Amino acid sequence: MEHIYHYSWIIPFIPLTVPLLIGAGLLLFPTTTKKLRRMWAFPSISLLSLVMLFSIKLSIQQIHSIFIYQSVWSWTINNDFSLEFGYLVDPLTSIMLMLITTVGILVLIYSDNYMSHDEGYLRFFAYLSFFNTSMLGLVTSSNLIQIYIFWELVGMCSYLLIGFWFTRPIAANACQKAFVTNRVGDFGLLLGILGLYWLTGSFEFRDLFEIFNTSISNNEIHFLVGTVCTFLLFAGAVAKSAQFPLHIWLPDAMEGPTPISALIHAATMVAAGIFLVARLFPLLIVIPSIRNLIALIGIITVLLGATLALAQKDIKKGLAYSTMSQLGYMMLALGMGSYRAALFHLITHAYSKALLFLGSGSIIHSMEAVVGYSPEKSQNMVFMGGLKKHVPITKTSFLLGTLSLSGIPPLACFWSKDEILNDTWLYSPIFATIAWSTAALTAFYMFRIYLLTFEGHLNVHFQNYNGKRSSSFYSISLWGQKGLNPIKKNFSLLTLLPIKNNESVSKNSHGNIKKTMLIINNSDNTKISPYPRESGNTMLFPLFVLIFFTLFIGLIGIPFNQEGIDPDILSKWLTPSVNLLHPKLNNQNSLDWSEFLTNATFSVSLAYSGIVIASFLYKPIYSSLQNFDLINFFEKRHTNVFFSDKIKNVIYDWAHYRGYIDAFYTTYVIRSVRALSELVYFFDRRVIDGIPNGFGVTSFLVGEGLKYVGGGRISSYLFLYLFYASIFLLIYYFYFTNMNLTDQ
Repeated sequence: MEHIYHYSWIIPFIPLTVPLLIGAGLLLFPTTTKKLRRMWAFPSISLLSLVMLFSIKLSIQQIHSIFIYQSVWSWTINNDFSLEFGYLVDPLTSIMLMLITTVGILVLIYSDNYMSHDEGYLRFFAYLSFFNTSMLGLVTSSNLIQIYIFWELVGMCSYLLIGFWFTRPIAANACQKAFVTNRVGDFGLLLGILGLYWLTGSFEFRDLFEIFNTSISNNEIHFLVGTVCTFLLFAGAVAKSAQFPLHIWLPDAMEGPTPISALIHAATMVAAGIFLVARLFPLLIVIPSIRNLIALIGIITVLLGATLALAQKDIKKGLAYSTMSQLGYMMLALGMGSYRAALFHLITHAYSKALLFLGSGSIIHSMEAVVGYSPEKSQNMVFMGGLKKHVPITKTSFLLGTLSLSGIPPLACFWSKDEILNDTWLYSPIFATIAWSTAALTAFYMFRIYLLTFEGHLNVHFQNYNGKRSSSFYSISLWGQKGLNPIKKNFSLLTLLPIKNNESVSKNSHGNIKKTMLIINNSDNTKISPYPRESGNTMLFPLFVLIFFTLFIGLIGIPFNQEGIDPDILSKWLTPSVNLLHPKLNNQNSLDWSEFLTNATFSVSLAYSGIVIASFLYKPIYSSLQNFDLINFFEKRHTNVFFSDKIKNVIYDWAHYRGYIDAFYTTYVIRSVRALSELVYFFDRRVIDGIPNGFGVTSFLVGEGLKYVGGGRISSYLFLYLFYASIFLLIYYFYFTNMNLTDQ
């Protein structure tokens, strides 16, 4: 058993091999590396699979042996200061390792097809592998300094991946927005780490928890100072996990490739904030005010994310706000002290949301076959509708993910969300009301997305489309070369489906460059596919695997602990960290069948009510509604039986303008910072630089003036010298004469 723990330090460095080899290949053998670029998907997937097997073995050991392993070695020693690096393996680490590796492998497989025609294919896989390295290093860190180093590397990778298509201004702005917003939280995190070291003298988790908790209990640390330090630590998690009010970067981050949205912004990176709060929970639990603040921020994020998702037209941004709301549920659970429920929902949500994001990528991929590369069309639900006939596999997977996130049993998110909802009644009736109401909103906006995308008839934009192009398209060079010949007949580059006669499938380059079009004939009137098509097998395989997780992963945490029945797997998994980190965390409650069914009936009823309302409003059942533009339901200014025009306008404007929070930042924060910057700039130029510049100008002017006084005659110089000397002597004489008279 000790043998596998002893070599756990290698886990973060295994995926690092790929970006190092890609960089070396591009430096030493650029032409060969580019020609064989598709081969780099294999080592990326293989090495991360090796880490996954390692993680599974560690998890099995954790379940059977109730053991926490930590290994450290000194890096810097100077008098009383010692900085150590190491790794920590406990149940929380095992959970995060499993999430990162399983979702990461599926995203890598998916990306091989999705990014196959992108000229940045090698760069994408290098970034992705380096991101996996950073996340693995983060979750295995044994102290706060090490966490901060990997925390910043994760932020750097997210910056590179969000702005992957940096030639598009909107993507470049999105990555800058994410970077700047996270800097706010990261600065607070750094201050909190330094403050805790000042209070406790240690960065190591075990020493830190023990010293801090003991000092707080014995009043050796001022309670206000300890509260401020823990709040600053929480600020880092607020930014990384897109909690109110630092959530503004998450929807804009959807400008990156869809696989990145699935990996970073659904299953992994945004979970880093939840991981940090869970890791530091023994520290936070002794300060009730911080726990209450965490719960308050969580419930605000839950409601805000759900309301902002109500009128989104971009399918990825709708899912992004859904992610924000579900992360709020996790933060709410941690604030209430429901450690187990928060981690349980972290697991179930990761797989369900990864399924939804990869499903949306399949939809976008298929839409681009018709509309070409245009995010305004391929991601906009205005241009969708009736896709269930054309992409049945994607439709089924998306439906299962939607049902899971809506809390429909027996899918994964039902078990975890229901546990959080039940705990809210014990914490606060007000919070419980908001949380349960948001559960109904979740079902509503998720089925709104599903119905607008898959149900009804094919959108009128496609019905009027004749499937013709006025001219032929040429294949874009992956290496930047121009003037290539058209692609020959029947030559397929990972097309969506086998090509039929007289049909062609387009693939985009996903950047600010021309589209790639597969040509069937070289005539001027090229025929292309007039309807969306199902994605390729390498994109569908991850969906099948995630369907399996969505169906069955919830079984690990079914909360039935009765006599004669073993505890559920998740509780047994978390027992070591619960008992060894802090006894108060061991608050698992046993539920009998009658209590569980009563609570579940109410939550499922709310979810079904949201589904029914969404179906009534967005599913065109009657023939008179077949051409109804449902995506703009709240934007329409006509009256209906449910909403008046005024209410619809308020709901739509609130969601469309993102709760006016971005406008608030722009009006008051950004403009205030700019005004302050301009004031500082003026003070620096006119005062700080103005004083020495003023002396210089004065000296120049005096010198210039004196230059014209001199005439070159020595007699004039002697006269002026004697004149000024006489005046000085007279002043000196009268001054001392007056002084002597005053003394007498």
